[in-house]
Amino acid sequence: MFYVYMLLCNDTSFYTGYTKDLDNRVQLHQTGKGARYTKIHKPQKLVYFEEHTSRSLAMKREREIKKLSHQQKQALIDSKTKK
Repeated sequence: MFYVYMLLCNDTSFYTGYTKDLDNRVQLHQTGKGARYTKIHKPQKLVYFEEHTSRSLAMKREREIKKLSHQQKQALIDSKTKK
């Protein structure tokens, strides 16, 4: 299983990534070892994730989400939390 996820950062921006181990990856971001972006824009919390059956599907979805505007990302998060 692979995951696509979004983190809310301290400056209200979102970081989007994919991983095979979601808990470990979020922990790496929180300790400043996950990505250059999250070293600069400190992550507050995990706000969204999706499960995918393959790495290629997860990478494709990550690219799609990264192209969304901030407002569209927020709507995606809101749609998942209202279910």
